[in-house]
Amino acid sequence: MLTNHKYAVFVSGRGSNLKAMFDAFAQGRLSYKPSLVLTDNGAAHALEYARENGVETAFVDPSVHKGRKAFAERALMELKNRGIDTVCLAGFMRIADASLVQAFRNRIINIHPSLLPSFPGLDAQKQALEAGAKVSGCTVHFVDECMDTGTVILQAKVAVLEGDTVESLSQRILAQEHRVYPEVVQALMEDRIMISDGKAEIVEGRGK
Repeated sequence: MLTNHKYAVFVSGRGSNLKAMFDAFAQGRLSYKPSLVLTDNGAAHALEYARENGVETAFVDPSVHKGRKAFAERALMELKNRGIDTVCLAGFMRIADASLVQAFRNRIINIHPSLLPSFPGLDAQKQALEAGAKVSGCTVHFVDECMDTGTVILQAKVAVLEGDTVESLSQRILAQEHRVYPEVVQALMEDRIMISDGKAEIVEGRGK
């Protein structure tokens, strides 16, 4: 049974994880489409995926709403006007202001291309290669006030192969991102993510 939760996806660029959500919806692996796609880049290709799927879009211009707080204030207005209670960051290249995190505590998630806490921040795949890591992957986590430090929800491992480049490793990690992010979104929308003692667990059955 569908719940009353409504989610927005924040994007900045090509929107491959957003496309993966729409694909998962079409395939029956995700029961919910986003109610809004919000961007800080009016030319983001991700907006085309939203329009093709009949999802409303919003552009919050960072040259007008300058700084994290001003940007968050405008974004919060867009979310409140649509009754949205959940936020999914998907290739969103701005650090979420504390006001946004606090407004959506344990309802705002992000996907990162490493096995956190290893290799947070930008260029995670490059960091993994330079460190000589044998295994990397991706992490879906709750967003908190710091960068990539929120409670981990789900991870997927990807072997680092001899001769890997940033591009080749990124592609294999991205394939796993497209698999696990819709799974976490589905669980979050069905209230199946339980948090206890600083750890998150996806449980079966609840909310269905």
